[in-house]
Amino acid sequence: MLHIVNKSPFENTTLASCLRVVCKGGGGALLLIEDGVYAATKNSVAGNAVHDVMGDIQVYALWPDVEARGIQDRVLEGVKMVDYGGFVDLVVEHSNVQSWL
Repeated sequence: MLHIVNKSPFENTTLASCLRVVCKGGGGALLLIEDGVYAATKNSVAGNAVHDVMGDIQVYALWPDVEARGIQDRVLEGVKMVDYGGFVDLVVEHSNVQSWL
């Protein structure tokens, strides 16, 4: 399953809810888009939570959103950057997609 999070982890509990499901065996992949990309930042509570699940799932961030927020130099190692084409590829690769609102 592809889990998509677009809300800032600093203003919303969406990421925490998603990670609880992923940790209960939901597995799959996590794609961070829009303000959700802030969850991929080093030395943050949200970044630590994402880092903790990276052994179980693949974590992706939408590069244009990372770039638009100026956090290119603060992204966790191991987070894979994708462009819009990569976003589409991830959706096609996964039989189920869950957008966390």
